[in-house]
Amino acid sequence: MLSWRSFVRTLGEIKGYILFSAFLFVGSIMVGWMWTGFHEFLDSQISQLGEIAKSLHQSANPIVTLFIFIFFNNAIKAVLVMFSGIVFGIFPLYLLVVNGMVLGYLFFDMHREGLNVFMQFTVGILPHGILELPAIIIAAAFGIRFGVLAIQRMTRSKRGSGMTIKEWSKKTGAAAVWITIILLVAALIESTVTLWIMELYRSSI
Repeated sequence: MLSWRSFVRTLGEIKGYILFSAFLFVGSIMVGWMWTGFHEFLDSQISQLGEIAKSLHQSANPIVTLFIFIFFNNAIKAVLVMFSGIVFGIFPLYLLVVNGMVLGYLFFDMHREGLNVFMQFTVGILPHGILELPAIIIAAAFGIRFGVLAIQRMTRSKRGSGMTIKEWSKKTGAAAVWITIILLVAALIESTVTLWIMELYRSSI
């Protein structure tokens, strides 16, 4: 159950949910870019995130502190979303929409400040995002599947695989281990490689 092969096989079983989650996330990015009302709300939130980032960088060992913060923040959210999806899939959907809109707003903010959005994404997000973003999308897909399964059980619907909540809980638990490992690697990259690339990029412009 905990093997990588079993994890990949489970991903194949929920590929429709993964695609749906990916499209919802991308769509939310577009909304985050265009919806000015959301921009006003986030302007106040970004300043708070800036204070957190500043305190992390001022710690005795910024790399280690940043790594620990990023890893636990992402891993805890991912695992909670996977299992909290049993409540009709509400929390996974919320995570995808909000995080997508935040990312869209950040892209808009870069554009507003005259920065090259493509380059900012390439050097500041892509190195770790190539692992982190799919992991979050997959975690949400597991949660949404959990919610659909719970609704099917409540309505006594026999459509789908006929899988029980107990069986899906075991598959979700096994997947959570792999998602956590992926996010661990992503946090390591973000706290080292991404920072290094960003510093090189900033010094070159």
